[in-house]
Amino acid sequence: MAELKYKRIVLKISGEGLCATGGDGIDADELRRIGEEIRGVVDLGVELCLVIGGGNIIRGGDLAKRIAIEEVAAHYMGMLATVINAMALQEILESLGIPTRVQSAIAIDRVCEPFVRRRAIRHLEKGRVVIFAAGTGNPFVTTDSCAALRASEIGADVLLKATKVDGVYTADPETDPEAVLHKHIGYDQVIDARLQVMDLSAMVMCQQNRIPVIVFNLKKSGNMRAVAQGEEVGTLVDAG
Repeated sequence: MAELKYKRIVLKISGEGLCATGGDGIDADELRRIGEEIRGVVDLGVELCLVIGGGNIIRGGDLAKRIAIEEVAAHYMGMLATVINAMALQEILESLGIPTRVQSAIAIDRVCEPFVRRRAIRHLEKGRVVIFAAGTGNPFVTTDSCAALRASEIGADVLLKATKVDGVYTADPETDPEAVLHKHIGYDQVIDARLQVMDLSAMVMCQQNRIPVIVFNLKKSGNMRAVAQGEEVGTLVDAG
């Protein structure tokens, strides 16, 4: 077994990670590709949890602005979208031979378990991947905050934030050709400069619980496995 730097990992994937570039919904090829990347990490012996967004299906805040739906209701709809994504990930992972459990912050006992901290840890100890769905179960709270919260609750060694860019830049690399990639940056710098790594409450929680965050490009094959092995991929955010 390859040497591991991080034994217990929480991986945050946006809903857009499940769809083709510029598209929406769930793309079969992207779903399988992510499943293969996750298998590469699990094969190392990592205890892996996933938190998945729902933006490929519904973004609650955006929906409430466009349609006569109360924002609270729209946020709950977004949480349900994450359950759909979690179920899709579970199915692809189990088709690849990886035992997987979905735990939802909203009770939906016909399709997944409720979130129970001790049960989640037991699943990890038995070699199962755990997918945390429905965010924290509360409106107005992002799945980034869910990832930070669950990482804190289960004692994760690191929180991995999978994105469509290579890490944290000094500016938006898609609009500023002079943007420079940070390889290592402190929590305070991210918070003070309002760098869009994840929402600020999630970053503060990681800082308070001393959970390092690594931001990396989900689209580059092998990145996820390389991070688990301690290679310098993406941007490391920690106490500095």
